[in-house]
Amino acid sequence: MSAPSAALQRLRLRTELRKARTAARLTQRQVAAKMEWSPSKLIRIEAGEVGISVNDLRPLLDAYGIRDRRKIEELLDLARGGRKMPYAEYRDLYSKEFLQFLALESSASIVRAYNSLQLPGPLQTEEYGRAIMKAYDKGTDDEVIERAIEVRLSRQDMLTSGDREVFYILDESVLRRRVGGRGVMRAQLERLAELAALPKFTIQILPFSVGAHPGIQGPFTLFEFEADEMPDSLYLENPRGDSYSTNAPEESGRYLERFWELEDLAVKERTVDILKALAIRAEEGSDDLERLLAPAEAA
Repeated sequence: MSAPSAALQRLRLRTELRKARTAARLTQRQVAAKMEWSPSKLIRIEAGEVGISVNDLRPLLDAYGIRDRRKIEELLDLARGGRKMPYAEYRDLYSKEFLQFLALESSASIVRAYNSLQLPGPLQTEEYGRAIMKAYDKGTDDEVIERAIEVRLSRQDMLTSGDREVFYILDESVLRRRVGGRGVMRAQLERLAELAALPKFTIQILPFSVGAHPGIQGPFTLFEFEADEMPDSLYLENPRGDSYSTNAPEESGRYLERFWELEDLAVKERTVDILKALAIRAEEGSDDLERLLAPAEAA
């Protein structure tokens, strides 16, 4: 990946500012009082939810006792680069947690995800995405749906370009669930086959025949970054829309091991051929995936 993204620069600045405040032995409340800010402003800056202007950053660094000119310029550059976060124009559409997820996704050099309920956004065709969103809430405004589709397609373009590696493991139920009718599902499966054929874009299938497995607790996404100072990040979301993210090494490491276990169980060979065959069967009304998977499992 080339120049650091705005999201990654903001994440780096957030880490540096929290370290600087800790080194200065100051609480968030003390800093907010010293800067004549509301405590929520500093909390949001340190959480990476908002950027910080150069004019605000200079006195903040002074309050932390940072005097080294080179260090100051480095942090000011991060502040300048982090002002424009990806998908900021969709703040009215998504929660701050999901916008943070999008920021991590756009900055990661490796993305790993397991999905058991539906196809993840970047894999969806426009028609599949519309059908899914209408199923969430039949009263969803058409303009909201179209804006959400824009984000999905933008994420797909981003993940299929550049040097990042992408790994998706899809539960068989995701492929069996007919969304939007036979024609929509055929086009969706054909699109999955196209994506699976791309370099550095891997799609694997976890068949029903494996029985109970480590991913049965639900979907998750893992992000890895080229920058050494950026720890791996884990993102979890449940069907109610609640989300949880962390960069705690022990937790993200545990889920990475879980992902590897799922890879060992998943079908890796002939994925493109299987998806193409499923696309034909979807339009015919047949979804006998077990018969398609049997030769690959026997091999």
